[in-house]
Order: sequence, then C-alpha cells, then structure tokens
Amino acid sequence: MAQGKLIVFSAPSGAGKTSVVRAILNLRNDLSFSVSACSRGRRPGEVDGRDYYFLTTEEFRKKIEMSQFLEWEEVYPESFYGTLLSEIERIWAAGKHVVFDVDVVGALNIKKKYPQQTLAVFIAPPSMEILADRLRGRGTETEESIASRLGKAEWEMTFSNQFDYVV
Repeated sequence: MAQGKLIVFSAPSGAGKTSVVRAILNLRNDLSFSVSACSRGRRPGEVDGRDYYFLTTEEFRKKIEMSQFLEWEEVYPESFYGTLLSEIERIWAAGKHVVFDVDVVGALNIKKKYPQQTLAVFIAPPSMEILADRLRGRGTETEESIASRLGKAEWEMTFSNQFDYVV
C-alpha cells in the first residue's frame, strides 16, 4: 500500500475551514476526506461513516488503549474526537491523499507523527469581529458560547506559526 500525502486544514470555528475543504475535495478526485470518530451522540440527519464514526465512550477508550488512533483528544469531559488509523489506511489503499478537517491540536499531532508527508494549512479569520459576526449569523450560538469560541480562537491562532501555510 503506497502512502499518500496528509493534507490537514485547521481553523477557529467559523473561519471557513469546512467550506474550503469541500471546495478542494470537489476540485480533485485524488483526494479523500478523513471521517473522524467521536463519542458524542448522533445528531438528526447524521450518518455513521459519513459524518463521523460514532462510538460509545467505552468503545473510544478501548480503541485508545489498543493504539488504533492517529490522533485523538478529549474535547469536553467524556466527549472524545479522533482519527482512526484504519480510516487513513482505507484512503491510502484507494490510492488517494487524505484531507483532514481537525482542530489545532489534532493537526499538530498529525504533523508530528508524519512530518514528511503532512501539509498543514491554518485558515485564519479575516478579523475577530468578522468571526463573531459569522458565529452570530449561524443562529445556533448563545452569546456565552460565542465568547467561549472567540477565546478559543485567540488561543488557536497562537499556533498558526507551526503550520506550513496560513491563509
């Protein structure tokens, strides 16, 4: 099995990362999106294997113990997210390069494990004001959660210099 490239996109929530990833995937047929695993409940309309690989917290912990993740993080207490090694192997077996949409910690962990194969791109918001407007525009966030996301965004941006490109 030939190993392709790992193309990692990371950005604060609301910076446009998902839109950029979708556009790139539509332009190239030699790329495939890495579906993350998570231990949270499935939301209406989500499909296992398309949106996430949904695992129980116990299943997730067992896979951690068995070293089955490329990277993982406990984002909130008992709420795990990560990339299964089997997902990367599946994409490489199809002869494609892997595209990730992950948080800053996950991106830097992938780059650390595969330094020669990883291209890490950080998508910075135009400004914190525009980021706040985008989050408010979703209509799904409280002012408290927006403030929390903006604080996290400022923290995430301190790592942007560790990425190969900042756009």
